This record gives sequence, structure tokens and C-alpha cells, in this order.
Amino acid sequence: MIRDLFTPTHLLIVVLVAIVLFGAKRLPDTARSLGKSLRILKAETKALRDETPAGEQRTVAGQVVDGTPAQEARATR
Repeated sequence: MIRDLFTPTHLLIVVLVAIVLFGAKRLPDTARSLGKSLRILKAETKALRDETPAGEQRTVAGQVVDGTPAQEARATR
């Protein structure tokens, strides 16, 4: 069912509706601001994940990790 939502016809309709709603001149600005927002969200969630209060242990997939990126990568595999 989900696979049927991404057919070329449906995507074309979504693009046409976006052009009608926002106008062709505002679409690049809208996409640019959406991209900025997603980058900010990604940076903030990474910062939250990196913050671990002193004395607490982090767990990833049920395993205790020390917070180093290499250890985290091994724990998530």
C-alpha cells in the first residue's frame, strides 16, 4: 500500500499542488528554509545524544557504551 503512494503519477500531483499552493517563485526559498531547519534539528539531536550527565552510563541497544564514537558504532551493529 505504501509503495503505491510513490508512483510517478502521485509524485507529479504532489509537485503540482505544491506549485499551486506556494507559487513557483517561493518554492526554492521554501526548500532552502526546510533544509536549514532539518540541519538545525539534526545538530540539536546530535548534541542531545552527546550530552551524558557525569556518573551516568549510556546504553545503545542494551549495551553500555563509554560515549566514544568508535564504541557507539560497534554497539549499534
